[in-house]
Amino acid sequence: MEYLDFLMFAALMGCILLGFPVSFSIAGIAVIFGYIGWVTDTMNIGLMGAFGQRVFGTLTNNVLIAIPLFVIMGVILERSSIAEDLLHTMGRLFGQLRGGLGISVVLVGALLAASTGIVGATVIAMGMIALPTMLRTGYNPKLASGLVCTAGTLGQIIPPSTLLIILSDVMSSAYQQAQYEQGKFTIETISVGQIFAGALIPGLTLVAIYILYILLRGVFLPDDMPPVKSDDGRPSMSEVARAVLPPVLLIFAVLGAILGGVATPTEAASVGAIGAMLMAGVRQGANRNLVLIGTIALLILAVMAGVAPVRFQRNDLTGLDYVLGAGYVVLAVIGIITILACLRQAWKTDILKSALTSTMTVSSMIFATILTASMFSLVFIGLGGEDHVAEILESMPGGPTGALVFCMALIFVLGFFLDFVEITVILLPLIAPGLIMMGHDPVWLAILIAINLQTSFLTPPFGFSLFYLRSAAPPEITTGQIYQGVVPFIILQLFGIFVIWLWPSLANWLPSVVF
Repeated sequence: MEYLDFLMFAALMGCILLGFPVSFSIAGIAVIFGYIGWVTDTMNIGLMGAFGQRVFGTLTNNVLIAIPLFVIMGVILERSSIAEDLLHTMGRLFGQLRGGLGISVVLVGALLAASTGIVGATVIAMGMIALPTMLRTGYNPKLASGLVCTAGTLGQIIPPSTLLIILSDVMSSAYQQAQYEQGKFTIETISVGQIFAGALIPGLTLVAIYILYILLRGVFLPDDMPPVKSDDGRPSMSEVARAVLPPVLLIFAVLGAILGGVATPTEAASVGAIGAMLMAGVRQGANRNLVLIGTIALLILAVMAGVAPVRFQRNDLTGLDYVLGAGYVVLAVIGIITILACLRQAWKTDILKSALTSTMTVSSMIFATILTASMFSLVFIGLGGEDHVAEILESMPGGPTGALVFCMALIFVLGFFLDFVEITVILLPLIAPGLIMMGHDPVWLAILIAINLQTSFLTPPFGFSLFYLRSAAPPEITTGQIYQGVVPFIILQLFGIFVIWLWPSLANWLPSVVF
């Protein structure tokens, strides 16, 4: 029973590949092997007493509260037709260039990634809007399919994203565990802001790599991406601003608040959710003047509350404090009225109901996986798996570099079969502490892993982007064409990992400046 831990991991992979629900598979395998370990005297069953503490820690984790808030922000934006406006405007702006439609898809994917962070919504929206246009223009079907799938996955590496939030929590625990194992008792940790800052430049680097590939392919294979022949003409600056400015302002509000230290990720996520609701309200017929006044009132309230806070429970309040407090109440009332008006409009158009349903579904899936993975890791550690993993990493040829190459290759292969959440909460807690103890920078390591996990959305047979596009693509696009179309972009993502590996400052510079 020496290798009961690895048998446990193999059994979990088998259950998932057989199609059993992931959370139930994780919990079931943990219970079965925990019992086997207890019966064979391989594991101290008392270790399972820590599971309750882990559940409580997860449920009270302020960082993870940001997940449903970012999800609802993205779903509301997706339901409010922002993607359609962006794609139409960008297509007219770049479409007359060779490869211009492909560049538009990548840029829109980057904007939607930073404002929504939801891969499925982005891929389906672009598959229904941009893909038919690209095919009518004469784009190679494989190229067009690959572009749409790949642009959608940018939502996993460009912050804010659900992957980066979960990854920051896992890497923070791994970093603290590595410090403890080395006898360094410190309160330093890895924050969501550091991971967001570290992912920003690598995410934009991937966008640049994709655009460069499109331009080069347009030069050497011009028949694959002809320019668009359109009677609409190029959009005016006001049309471009009307389509691009709202999501860009929302991005700056959310990321600026986090990177500037003004708000925690959870607070910034709530700002993003309210901003998305205001944008959706305008698009669904709410009074524009009311929304404008309400938005200005909320902005003034947010700034003034930080600059000149008023606490009425104090005994030394002056007349100015009461005036400021009354002004804050008025601003808050205006903001609440505006939000309620937008909520009413979103409810009338069914946006709010569908957004809440999607948010509950996605959040439940993520948290169920995180909670059951805690049980799995407890049993795995109890069976000696943690020591075995450390021995494997230390015995790798090439030292720390060889161990990192092995782990990155393992994550890439598992990405063919598993979702990013499962890999992040099951595998990374086992290998990340050892890699950090070997001297790898945790932020740089997290970004490399994030880009690697991004490929799991593209790799057949279980890449989620492939399934999303298959459900939205025109009937003339075959599954084989979708699979073949993503191959060059998987190679480009691996090249992106190599670039970040070669120049760690791309991931480390911004966090070192901001934090």
